Amino acid sequence: MTLFKLLVIFSFSILVTACSDDSTPSVSWQQATDGAYAATLSTDGSLSLVSSVHHGLSLWDVKQQRQLFQWDHQNQANNQVFLVKIAEGNRYAISASRDDFVVWDISNGQALGYWTLGESSIRDIALSENGQQVLIGLSEGKVIHLDLMSGRRLEFLGHTEKVNAVALSANGRYALTGGNDYQALFWDTQSAQVILRFPHQGRVTMVALESNGQYAFTADTGKLARIWAIPSGEQVSQLKLTARQNIFTYVNFAKQGEWLITGSAARKLSLWHVKTGQALQHWLVTPKQKTRPKSAVVYAGAMLDNDQLVSASSSGLIEVWNIKN
Repeated sequence: MTLFKLLVIFSFSILVTACSDDSTPSVSWQQATDGAYAATLSTDGSLSLVSSVHHGLSLWDVKQQRQLFQWDHQNQANNQVFLVKIAEGNRYAISASRDDFVVWDISNGQALGYWTLGESSIRDIALSENGQQVLIGLSEGKVIHLDLMSGRRLEFLGHTEKVNAVALSANGRYALTGGNDYQALFWDTQSAQVILRFPHQGRVTMVALESNGQYAFTADTGKLARIWAIPSGEQVSQLKLTARQNIFTYVNFAKQGEWLITGSAARKLSLWHVKTGQALQHWLVTPKQKTRPKSAVVYAGAMLDNDQLVSASSSGLIEVWNIKN
């Protein structure tokens, strides 16, 4: 065998190893015994918020594996919370059902207020770092930006069909929204003026903004997932998706925009390089018990440090994964 062939085989084996699925977590613990309707992680992976099947809402310290607060969303007898988010800075969190939401103060575990929407159902929600501004995507195609302190309400009508995903900058000034009208829009929450348009070939199902405001992410129902520079709107990279890639259920930037973390409904947690769109590594989270076929939805992921990722899934598990060097 020639030296060239050996080098080709060696290089290919390294690529396959780096991007192969790994389903063995280094740490795993249960935060919802019978599964979760929704779950999220703080950007630094230190906190998790879960909406469980039988025990309502609970906030956890991930590193200590300890419950911090048990919350009751609107005193509901049956838990209907399907959206939970922890704002940048780990000071505030938000939970939402189809028609109402609650903002929580993480420092003392108290609810800052309860709000009900008397219109179409909530599809996605986001919260600013100071806990004062909320962005709500609705099934009728409208996006609402609320300032909870002043009571100011802005209705954004840039989408013509159902809104699937929303993201809000840490300071609440800018929004990124995606819908069934095949477009993602980056706009000013003070004026409702569209700043950038990101057209797609299918329904836009996922959007994300990098915490420092330098990148945006948009993905559709096809195989188009792209990272854009803000404010220029130029494409930075396109994720190198495979035939096995599923629609994303979670996306977030990590490490000052160096990496992108994604999750899918087919158990897959992935880490991508932002500048190239290349996958560094994939993991398969543990499936929910007694499911056939074995399945789990990845609700959230975060980098604990340079060597580990943490995930939260519908199986009710928090799992820690080692990143290969």
